[in-house]
Amino acid sequence: MTVSRDIDILSRFARIIAAEGYTHGLQPVQWQALRFLDTANRFSRTAKGLTAWLGQTKGSVSQTLIALESKGLIEREIDCDDARVLRLNLTRTGRALLADSQTGLPERMLSHLSSGEHAQFIIFVQTMLLAELHKSGGTPFGLCRDCRHFISDSNGRHHCALLQVQLNDLDAEMICIEQESSLVEA
Repeated sequence: MTVSRDIDILSRFARIIAAEGYTHGLQPVQWQALRFLDTANRFSRTAKGLTAWLGQTKGSVSQTLIALESKGLIEREIDCDDARVLRLNLTRTGRALLADSQTGLPERMLSHLSSGEHAQFIIFVQTMLLAELHKSGGTPFGLCRDCRHFISDSNGRHHCALLQVQLNDLDAEMICIEQESSLVEA
């Protein structure tokens, strides 16, 4: 009985979080896409990156992008280094919508926890998420600065050894599809 109740609670929690987009006149997946584009680095803000993040099909993600673009929330831009790549960027309207909701439902829910409970909760959820992504072959993503390819020199400049590009401080704090944890697993 306890496992069933745990699954019910976890499922309801996920549904409530996913439904936050309705508040902003969006479908939940559209809201999740906007939040991804707000936190992903420039290398990950592509249809491929969004598809991996959402765990959906290319066709579903394509429809999501069409809807967001028609609402004026995102724009596509040809990558200046590789014309085959289309980068996805939030428009001013998209950024404003997210800025207006920075104290959204997930933030409010987390605020009910003490700092210790919050830290433990994140560890538990991340453990479950990473285990499931590993099992299903999904992409874990992670912060650039926590990647084994991230190099920071004594002058505070950053570099990605995998992509062979300079990184700025903002890049270092964003999630990346290429991220490989620098933490040694026990």
